[in-house]
Amino acid sequence: MIFFYFSEALRSIKSAKTSFLLTIVSLTISALLILFCFITLQISDYYSTSLKSNIKINVFIKEAANKNDQEKLLGELQKKNYSRKVEFISKEAAAKKFIKETGEDFRKILDYNPLPASFVVKVSKEYANSDSLNFIIKDLSGLAMVDEVVFKEGFIYSLLNYIDRAKIYLFIITTIVFMVAVYLVYATVRLIINSRMNEFETMKLVGAKLATIKIPVVLNGLIAGLISGLLAFIIFIFFQDQIKSIGSLIKLVNENMLIYLMVIFLTGPLLVILVSVFTLRKVSLNI
Repeated sequence: MIFFYFSEALRSIKSAKTSFLLTIVSLTISALLILFCFITLQISDYYSTSLKSNIKINVFIKEAANKNDQEKLLGELQKKNYSRKVEFISKEAAAKKFIKETGEDFRKILDYNPLPASFVVKVSKEYANSDSLNFIIKDLSGLAMVDEVVFKEGFIYSLLNYIDRAKIYLFIITTIVFMVAVYLVYATVRLIINSRMNEFETMKLVGAKLATIKIPVVLNGLIAGLISGLLAFIIFIFFQDQIKSIGSLIKLVNENMLIYLMVIFLTGPLLVILVSVFTLRKVSLNI
């Protein structure tokens, strides 16, 4: 009986070759886009978390502040719920950093150090968004002995905004292709049913069971789903080989390999089963 089901499924494929090939291509693209969307979300979350964990705000201290003022300000900064870590940079340390970064020693011209002491406030990632940062900068600017508050990480939010925008477009494209795949699977199943309707009626007359009619049709779609999964897997392996030089990215891929394989090999068959069940629900033994 199993052999009969498969032979009938293969015969159905021959009678609808073009639709069957289009279904394979559409299912392959759908699986890859869903996988790519999932990977993109993970990568964006990984890098956004990393970027947000390194957001720093420079709080420059007034020249008139003495050691007690600095210690008092340090205590206030450490108590802030948005402060993950606070580091003090003395005037001497600021001068050394300036000379190291610029290669210019102002001490050859000036007989004093014009650079102010400062605190570097590392912001907790929960507060690493534009609204919270605007509040934090305003809050820090209002503290006693604070001369200026500087935030230089604005490019991070531009980057994150671009990533979020790209994810929206990716979702739209994935949805469109997924719907096309659903339609093609539906069209294939309907084409098989319509082309073999007379044969189905004959089978009913000779007492064929409903499973004998429906299972070959479902198998037809499952074969397309499995082939699309294999094609998607080959493309994924090629992609994996291309990114092997990117340590953090390949590590992320390897850690989630099982999930990726499930998306690759289950997208097509599950989609086919859902569409087939919907399409074949009206097929009955009534003559």
